[in-house]
Amino acid sequence: MAIGGRSLWLDELDPPLPSRPAQQGDLHVDVAIVGAGFTGLWTAYYLAQIDPSLTVLVLDKHHVGFGASGRNGGWVVGELAASWSKYAKHSTKPDALSLVREVFDCVDEVGRVVSAEAIDCGFTKGGTIRLARNEAQHRRQMEEVAEQHRLGFTNDEFELLDREAAQAIVGATKVLGGVKFGPSAAVDPARLVAGLARACEAAGVVILERTTAESVAPRVVETDRGSIRASVVVQATEGYTRDLQGQRRRLLPLYSRMIATEPLSADLLDQVGLVERPTFADDRHMVIYGQRTEDGRLAFGGRGVPYLFGSKIDPAGEVQADSHELIHEALLDLFPFLADVEITHRWGGVMGVPRNWTPAVRYDRATGMATAGGYVGEGVAAANLAGHTLAELVTGTDSERTKLPWVGVTSRSWEFEPLRWMGVRGGARVMAKADQIENRRGRDAKVATRVSRWLRGS
Repeated sequence: MAIGGRSLWLDELDPPLPSRPAQQGDLHVDVAIVGAGFTGLWTAYYLAQIDPSLTVLVLDKHHVGFGASGRNGGWVVGELAASWSKYAKHSTKPDALSLVREVFDCVDEVGRVVSAEAIDCGFTKGGTIRLARNEAQHRRQMEEVAEQHRLGFTNDEFELLDREAAQAIVGATKVLGGVKFGPSAAVDPARLVAGLARACEAAGVVILERTTAESVAPRVVETDRGSIRASVVVQATEGYTRDLQGQRRRLLPLYSRMIATEPLSADLLDQVGLVERPTFADDRHMVIYGQRTEDGRLAFGGRGVPYLFGSKIDPAGEVQADSHELIHEALLDLFPFLADVEITHRWGGVMGVPRNWTPAVRYDRATGMATAGGYVGEGVAAANLAGHTLAELVTGTDSERTKLPWVGVTSRSWEFEPLRWMGVRGGARVMAKADQIENRRGRDAKVATRVSRWLRGS
């Protein structure tokens, strides 16, 4: 049992992660990838598939899956944090909708690789159910599904559920209806990232751990153990981008925290539902997310106090008692019959948020610099598409992926302190208040929508 700090996924990993070597002296490779999470490893995996002659090196300050890849909610969800309309501003509506469908498809691509590489990670494509638990949420969902169907999507992707249909899937309280989102799977993310690392190494990729990248520049990575010179440098550092020289304000490290219950009894599992293991949430402004694990637990998370002054990352903040208590209260609000169930794990971590809240893939052939990310917590599936796209861009492979409108999107830096601290923390308080208003009065909290648009640079 690990009540604080270590994620359920990493704590239960069997066998545990191997200890890989650190860098020893200066190196020269074809491609150097900074960050051994999903983005870095998927990029390495597809590079090795496309051109096995390349020398590909992945390095990490800690170990494979140390960051969000080993701590997230295990949602392989086929969506991006930004809407299709934001990408349409950089391209066209048809191109933006092609990106949406490509993200849908990458859920199945993850499943294909899991099968092909025999990665035992509990991958189960059960979709996602988002519950409506007050009238404001219900209205938003009806409008959303109507709009998605106007765009050409069907019930296979977005299905509006009435109260009875939603309650047949999940035994939560206060349910008025819901949306079933089809392109989504549940997974044990630590087992996925560990298996992906093994597949990369089997294909000839070298992974170094306990090696701190101090600066990233065209064709060179300076680490605490020497220089790495490479024709291509891929930066896949997400929420930890703030550690690199000159990049403090490029991506904001926002905290999310999770808890996990003990394995539930058969009777409690019957009450919870989620038999086909759809991931689940509701449509409050302060995001929550959960899944029923393979061994019959509930792993459940949310965003409490989301940001520390100066883009600080503090391991002590990952197990902040008041934030985890709020998450536990949210779980019991959904499932009050779990009140006597033991919480065995409490953990947290940071996700990377660009100023425009828009995930992107970038590659400059002239300098050899590449990067991808800014997933805002929705990166398990998106990182697969990003890594696949980067590998094709680097190798000059012509594909539809390299033409998608998230390629080349840029974002300005976040504001200097104390403005970003005031904006993010103030915005979180406004949205928490909006949830209270919507629960109490059933009407939309329009101010929360305006605050959300300002925070997202819309």
